[in-house]
Amino acid sequence: MILFGVIGLSHILQHKAWAEFFILLRGNGEAGAFVDGLLNLPLAGLIIGFHNTWSGIPAALTLVGWCLLIKSLIRFCAPKQALRMMARVSLERSWEFQVAGAGLVVLAGLVGYGVYAG
Repeated sequence: MILFGVIGLSHILQHKAWAEFFILLRGNGEAGAFVDGLLNLPLAGLIIGFHNTWSGIPAALTLVGWCLLIKSLIRFCAPKQALRMMARVSLERSWEFQVAGAGLVVLAGLVGYGVYAG
């Protein structure tokens, strides 16, 4: 919950830096796609390994874990496709990181509510 909140706020407040980061990764070709996969896979493994719950509010976290695993698989097994997906990132479209950040902040709130209210 803390992780999603911090990263979400960072996406909202530093959207141009996030765009620059992904442009940097993309600029390193398939190796950049691998780095992105390496950043997502450990969190996916933790969530799936320790929180594979498919009912109620906790299912939102489980879904995120599986999405991160799929993202990592694409980055590692189809890096050219990953680079095509990363090609949409630009400074002009950095506002999209703010939208994703808002979603992460909502997810953090949902998970926090599930933990403390449940």
